Amino acid sequence: MSDPNTAGPEPLPPVCVLGLGLIGGSLLRVLHDAGHQAFGYNRSTQTVDDAVRDGYQASSDLAATLRRAAESDAMIVLATPVTTIEPLVSAIADLAPDALLTDVISVKQEVAEIVARLHPNARYVGGHPMAGTSRSGWSATDPSLFVDAMWMVTTDDATPARDWLAVATMALATGARVVPAAADAHDRAVAAISHLPHLTAAATAAVGAGESGLALRLAAGSFRDGTRVAGSAPALQRAMVEANRIAVLNVLSETIDRLIAARDDLRDKGTVEVLIDDGHRARIAYEEMANGAVEAINGVEVGDDGWQHEFRRQAHAGRVWVG
Repeated sequence: MSDPNTAGPEPLPPVCVLGLGLIGGSLLRVLHDAGHQAFGYNRSTQTVDDAVRDGYQASSDLAATLRRAAESDAMIVLATPVTTIEPLVSAIADLAPDALLTDVISVKQEVAEIVARLHPNARYVGGHPMAGTSRSGWSATDPSLFVDAMWMVTTDDATPARDWLAVATMALATGARVVPAAADAHDRAVAAISHLPHLTAAATAAVGAGESGLALRLAAGSFRDGTRVAGSAPALQRAMVEANRIAVLNVLSETIDRLIAARDDLRDKGTVEVLIDDGHRARIAYEEMANGAVEAINGVEVGDDGWQHEFRRQAHAGRVWVG
């Protein structure tokens, strides 16, 4: 049974973005360009100057930015690497303690632990848009970056409906589709489909480049596509992989086991059939889901009894929330 006091359509509140790199800067741009009130902070004055020059509201004064967020009842978005958020969370606890807090960081459990430790009374609902490029900084920002991307919004049994709805509505405003998930399930999933590929791309790039200049000269689509993410800033790659180390260790171990089995089969039987066939089936399954019609979560509304559990259950079946 729905509780009318827990959820309902509301306009997007002002949004304060802390960190104006690729993801945070693109978020500021798309919200501003769509007519929403949005402003941001960045430690680098050069980034702030570039954003202001392009017509966006930005400041390098964190305290002033957070006071503005508190006064305007803005939603605050953490958009810096997880290794840098502790002083930001502490400042939010001091200067904007009542603000709804979310983030766009690629790990969820560690962010939640930092928030719980430094701002235990925070209204925090985690988020993670599955979007990006190998480029970084304000010059890489793109207001169309999130169109049709999947944006995970943390959903646990204690998540307040109104706060979840506000974060999810922001995601929809960027053109993304919302995927509800528990923090630990998210971290296991991205370890497999995002963080592991950074390691395998790095290994492929290192082995290819180590062969000779001839190998790099001959490199074409397979090498280019398979190593694209290795071109991302190393510090950003390390921050996300190392912050999700337990889940990454598990999928890395499975990958190593599969490669060892393939090596042994190639040595002993002259074939790599098992690994190639398993990978081919998995890729076809991905293409069918990615290219097929999007299935929407149905039969339950935000705020219904047990809506969080039902949202998670349907998300595990590949469904998304479309509003």
